[in-house]
Amino acid sequence: MTDRTILLVGTYDTKDDELGYLADVIRAQGGRVLTMDVSVLGDPSKPTQYSKHEVASEGGSSIEAAIASGDENTAMQIMAQGCAALTTRLYHEGRFDGVLVLGGSMGTDLALDVTAALPLGVPKYIVSTVSFSPLIPPERLAADVQMILWAGGLYGLNGVCKAALSQAAGAVLGAARAVEKPDRTKPMIGMTSLGKTALRYMVSLKPALEDRGYEVAVFHATGMGGRAFESLAAQGAFACVFDFCTQELGNHIHGSNISAGAGRLTNAGLVGTPQIVSGGCYDLVDVVGWQDLPDKWKDHPTHAHNRLITSIVLNDEERRAVARAHSDQLASAQGPVAFILPERGCGEWDRAGADLCDAAGLSAFLSELRATLPDNVIQHSIDAHINDPAFADKALEIFDDWRARGIVAG
Repeated sequence: MTDRTILLVGTYDTKDDELGYLADVIRAQGGRVLTMDVSVLGDPSKPTQYSKHEVASEGGSSIEAAIASGDENTAMQIMAQGCAALTTRLYHEGRFDGVLVLGGSMGTDLALDVTAALPLGVPKYIVSTVSFSPLIPPERLAADVQMILWAGGLYGLNGVCKAALSQAAGAVLGAARAVEKPDRTKPMIGMTSLGKTALRYMVSLKPALEDRGYEVAVFHATGMGGRAFESLAAQGAFACVFDFCTQELGNHIHGSNISAGAGRLTNAGLVGTPQIVSGGCYDLVDVVGWQDLPDKWKDHPTHAHNRLITSIVLNDEERRAVARAHSDQLASAQGPVAFILPERGCGEWDRAGADLCDAAGLSAFLSELRATLPDNVIQHSIDAHINDPAFADKALEIFDDWRARGIVAG
């Protein structure tokens, strides 16, 4: 088959052999290749389809300006801006089906901008010497980007790096052939949750919303899932959000690395998307389980969820801080917001009689919410637990009312 075209991006002045090898593997598998050079100082051994001059110009600058800056960081940012703009335009013109960007730390910095600029569903691969490294900020990762470690590939081809490069070439071509892109004709609901042992509302809500003609995407609220949710919310991808697991917000304000960023619980509101919100697992802060427990948590009850995650149980004042953070984030919402307050608990482990049941702590959280939620948020208190059928019923009641009034499309 020669039915899919892959855009290969890299610094062809220094990575010519490696990029050429990737192109050969893709073509050997029946794919087509477009090449884009993001070099600054040097030139490729043979012309690429899109030159470094075209890249810089697309971003409103020039190679001469990049060189004149005298700073490699400034120069590469000029190229990153142009490459993101050019790549996005070419995709919307139907010129390619998937993109693969190759680089060290400089090329990876550029690759993160390029892949973040492309829509969800476009196969996007980064082959990098710093893949999976703490050098890469989670907030810069596109929701569906794939990364492959470029081991042994700092300089020149060899058997070690060919193993990684050949897999990357096959992966991006295979993805371009197999990808099922989002169905934009059906409105989507974005929902946050954890596994069914902690939160179960999605089990009944998903089919109920699908029966109403919506597609439902449930995001695992463990940091990266929340980042993906917020990224899509910022793009206006959702007709409505059911943001019921906001634990990442508590993680963030209490200093955990398992964070969806400072913008958690803001992006849907900033674009006016209707939001139905609750505080699923608000009472826990998750930390990295294989790291030493920070001193601030040494006197708190803990639960080892697995070898990756340890959960810290918050005290009353820490829960009030989480409540105030919800209020602060939702105050900027430009669309309607409903907040459901389940008076019998917000996670399976805090039910009456369960291990983490803390009536006083729950009261502290809910009381602080009632006192601080801004006027743009409509409060709905229910005499039920978040995992009870009554919670899902209330969410659907609000949603159906909004649909009837034309607040939610579809």
